[in-house]
Amino acid sequence: MKRPISKANIRDEIDQQIADYIDNGGKVDEIQRGLSGRDDSSGPMKPDGTTFQQPKQGRTYVPEVIAAMDARRNVKPEKPKAKKTRPRKKMIYDDFGEPLRWEWVEE
Repeated sequence: MKRPISKANIRDEIDQQIADYIDNGGKVDEIQRGLSGRDDSSGPMKPDGTTFQQPKQGRTYVPEVIAAMDARRNVKPEKPKAKKTRPRKKMIYDDFGEPLRWEWVEE
């Protein structure tokens, strides 16, 4: 059975890839702590706006569809007929847990 890859193995593999990249002439830029990747980080983040830019749409009421859904919801399903249960044998035990006799029990 193949063993799953552990987090330590993944971490080692990523470290090896970074070392190979730097050894082959790759450059990693150091960014000062606390700087943001946003262009204008002076104010709060603004939403992308596509959701809030559109005018509010009116609702289309469909009363006959809603009435049909309510009618289906209020219909109670028929109860299944109760099965006739057959009597079964039950073992009767004495005070010490020893079997005494069988009795027929209707449930």
